[in-house]
Amino acid sequence: MTPAMRSSLPLRALLAASLATASAAAAAQDAGAGSHDYPTAERVIWVEACMREHPGAGHYEMLNKCSCALDFIARKLTFDDYDTMHTAALAASIGGERGSLFRDTPEMQDKIKAFRKLQAEAQASCMIAPPAQR
Repeated sequence: MTPAMRSSLPLRALLAASLATASAAAAAQDAGAGSHDYPTAERVIWVEACMREHPGAGHYEMLNKCSCALDFIARKLTFDDYDTMHTAALAASIGGERGSLFRDTPEMQDKIKAFRKLQAEAQASCMIAPPAQR
């Protein structure tokens, strides 16, 4: 090892330690910055449904895009808020009296509209094409 290489070892070690620390800090910040913990089963259900709704693209492409969309939503909503809004959006399509609670209640309509808007933002952010563009 040359003298120049020996003198640069402490600098290289410092640089490597700095990069490792920065990488760990970025990962911790990304995991904790507004990201809410959703149950794994709910994440799987969401991604599978998203993939079924967007056929034609590659499996791994849609796996990543759909996961991205749920991560986007998880940064914006607690799981309890997500669960309420998602359930309301799904239940609004129930016919008859059972679905009227969701269709006819202004509070639920507001939640449904907000959820659908957030869902559209998530899909746009993750490059999931709207139905007309598929």
